[in-house]
Amino acid sequence: MIDAHFHCWQLARADYGWLTPELAPIYRDVAVADWQQQALAWGVTGGVLVQAAPTAQETAFLLQQAHEHPCVLGVVGWMDMLAPDAVEQVAQCAAQPLLKGLRPMLQDLSDPDWILQPAIQPVLAAMAQSGLVLDALIKTVHIPRILKLTQIHPDLTVVVDHGAKPVIGAWAMDAWAQAMTELARETHPARVVCKMSGLWTEAPAGQPVDVVRPWCEALLAIWGPQRLLWGSDWPVLELSGTYSSWRKLTLEVLSNLSAQEKNAVLGENARRTYRL
Repeated sequence: MIDAHFHCWQLARADYGWLTPELAPIYRDVAVADWQQQALAWGVTGGVLVQAAPTAQETAFLLQQAHEHPCVLGVVGWMDMLAPDAVEQVAQCAAQPLLKGLRPMLQDLSDPDWILQPAIQPVLAAMAQSGLVLDALIKTVHIPRILKLTQIHPDLTVVVDHGAKPVIGAWAMDAWAQAMTELARETHPARVVCKMSGLWTEAPAGQPVDVVRPWCEALLAIWGPQRLLWGSDWPVLELSGTYSSWRKLTLEVLSNLSAQEKNAVLGENARRTYRL
């Protein structure tokens, strides 16, 4: 079984702009071995290590971790897509066997159309050609933009992180579900997939994990078991609760699936999508 989304970091590297002392539960150094301790308790033996800082140094750091820890099956890194030599950088990224994808931190950018600007299209085309995945760290407002992007680049594999980070409130669910349904319906099943991850931390602080059950169920209904990847988003998850609580809830949501369908969500889809 594979955890399709986890992080590690060293505070002294000082390029995590978002990671401040105010986030006390996770404001500490986190090693791959710390994640392994959480994951192995649930039989999860491999994972995809995802960037947490928008720097080239972060990508190099994560690749070093992957080389040192065989349980890291792949890395989703970061690169400056607006750099003059960005297309050449894509080729350099693709030459690293453990680097499986790139993730611009779209949720943190003020312009929701940033990823659609003309200067970035050759970079996305190069990613598609070289087999690098685009991890889309987005919110509901970005979903139509990602749909447009997939129409421009039909050969690009896109992974929607954290169910597009919905607002966890009944009033916001319909618009999110409608946009997600359109994205799933209008895109190629093998090219655009979604992570069941990162939902609990979108809920108001102090809420039990069960508050996100309807969103987990909606993701399964919208994407189906062949297009959903399970991830923990650990240790960010600890802002809301434990690895075990999240894992338990999601296994309950998946409980009516066949063994083959469960295996898809819990490992095979990640293996296929990221070519692990």
